[in-house]
Amino acid sequence: MTPVALTIAGSDSSGGAGIQADLKSFAALGVYGASVITALTAQNTTGVSGIHPVPAAFVTAQIDAVFSDLAVGAVKIGMVAQVETIAAIADGLKRWSPRHIVLDPVMVATSGDRLLAAEAVDALKARLFPLASLITPNLPEAAALLNEPVAESEAAVESQARRLLAAGCRAVLVKGGHGHGSNSIDYLIDGDRTIALTAPRIATPNTHGTGCSLSSAIAAGLAKGEDLETAVRNAKAWITEAIAAADRFAVGHGHGPVHHFHKFY
Repeated sequence: MTPVALTIAGSDSSGGAGIQADLKSFAALGVYGASVITALTAQNTTGVSGIHPVPAAFVTAQIDAVFSDLAVGAVKIGMVAQVETIAAIADGLKRWSPRHIVLDPVMVATSGDRLLAAEAVDALKARLFPLASLITPNLPEAAALLNEPVAESEAAVESQARRLLAAGCRAVLVKGGHGHGSNSIDYLIDGDRTIALTAPRIATPNTHGTGCSLSSAIAAGLAKGEDLETAVRNAKAWITEAIAAADRFAVGHGHGPVHHFHKFY
């Protein structure tokens, strides 16, 4: 069967993040992509100038349309924007019960613009974390979700991840792209295991959509039947190559996009 993954996220009008990055990631990894759009953004590589949420009832309609027809192997959730949208997504996913759900708790864009209403953070944790196979916060997002300072050590990262696990998700991937040092280290915490995934830190300003693309790559692997650790390892390797190839592009005047199709051109 054709592997199918669904992204539930916001649209990035500049094409580097959000729904557009998710669909590019799915395609680059040999997975058919479907989408449920939660919000429109007026956005480019320098920032977000406007957000237009999609009505919750229409988010529900999109979810039901996709699941009633397509054999969805995995779901990636990105920008959810507001409380009503979170409720619609949670209710829809409970109704259709997909096997794999990767939740990227998108709170702030690469440009620094906030993408999740402050009052929606508690709803995100209460309604969507318990449904998630994996959540993929970066270091600042993990800290913000717990209302704590950013973790500065492996022990602190693991401590924060285990407290996020207690919210009901089955695994946590804390992304180290915002860390320091010559290596970017992500930590996968799953039950009693802590797995450190190391890659060289790449000096480039072109990192727009990195988090969206990584979580989508993991969902693509799960849709193809990979186990969680394999999907995460393969996605980490792929996004590292996509960042390394980002400077082949000359797109925009701010944080440019990663090169999703680096293996093809």
